[in-house]
Amino acid sequence: MIKSNYMNKLLDGVEVEWKPLGEVVIIKNGKGWKKLGVGNIPVYGSGGVMAYVDKFAYDKPTVLIPRKGSITNIFYVEIPIWNVDTIYYTEIDTNQLTPKFFYYYMKTIDLMKLDTGSGRPSLTQAILNKIPIPIPPLKVQEEIVRILDSFTELTAELTAELTARKKQYTYYRDKLLTFDEGEVEWKTLGEVAKIFDSLHQTPQYSDHGLSMIRVTDIKGGFLNLEDTLKVSNEIFRIFTKKYLPQKYDLVMSRVGSYGNVSIVPSDNAVCMGQNTVVIHPLINSKYLYYILLSNSVQSFIERNVGGGSQKTLSLKSIKEIPIPIVNEIEQARIVSILDKLDVLTSSITEGLPLEIELRQKQYKYYRNMLLSFPKEEVEE
Repeated sequence: MIKSNYMNKLLDGVEVEWKPLGEVVIIKNGKGWKKLGVGNIPVYGSGGVMAYVDKFAYDKPTVLIPRKGSITNIFYVEIPIWNVDTIYYTEIDTNQLTPKFFYYYMKTIDLMKLDTGSGRPSLTQAILNKIPIPIPPLKVQEEIVRILDSFTELTAELTAELTARKKQYTYYRDKLLTFDEGEVEWKTLGEVAKIFDSLHQTPQYSDHGLSMIRVTDIKGGFLNLEDTLKVSNEIFRIFTKKYLPQKYDLVMSRVGSYGNVSIVPSDNAVCMGQNTVVIHPLINSKYLYYILLSNSVQSFIERNVGGGSQKTLSLKSIKEIPIPIVNEIEQARIVSILDKLDVLTSSITEGLPLEIELRQKQYKYYRNMLLSFPKEEVEE
């Protein structure tokens, strides 16, 4: 990996001229695309690729800067593109500025601070054209790009490996948890766990207090109680009148991301928000957790979800989820195997997720180090 003393030597004594963005880049508006034919040229909006058409608006390396909507989504592209009116493309003076260097520098700018929209976030050309851009020698720009590319490529490789590992994990999980009809005893979830529905009302939240678990908090793995909304002691008592969740209980969402499951990580006081259920296992909690994540159970949930515009998983359907029952030793063996695989693909304290997080932090550190030049006044 690149060392800091090399970075310092690279930037030592480098003369950097600062210019307003408008002097080195021409910002171009986008146009409608729906009358174009279908092709292989990507159509970009502020959210990314929207479609593919048969004509391009620009065919040189460019940095796409959002005009409306997701204004922090900056894209670098080297292929022909079409852009709609929610995103600008840029014609870059390559005699002064390397397109990829311009991209990396723009990623360091907090564009939300330049927002001019009263409702939907917006960036105007007038505001963007005033942004000061550092112009070091082209060779220095190219070397900075090479260094930062090495970090992004490594992160991309790790992310691709993580995706492959997750597919592998899912395959082995479902293989371990797939049983023939006569191979094991089958029971319903209502027979192997006590199930408690939440209150069907929206509470009043507080700035401080006790944790309430909502549908959006149920993302698999152990619940993150630090990020939950809080309720007062009085509201907490109302919402735990039926049941107070215990350590290693499971929680499931009934709407939105219905069927998602997480584990209560501790005996710290928590209560359940609306459209959730608590599952108190009468068998190995982790075994039941993995069963509920399995393809067979998720397929059952998809077949039994009801409702109109907002699909809802009924309490009756939850209680009827089929659960294969193996002996306690086999349950523990399966859990041991899946726990090890889960660490490799999901844990933020070890495995690939940790390595990716560290590489991203390293990339941001070196990006800021390489792109922090002494600033002079820029005439507007």
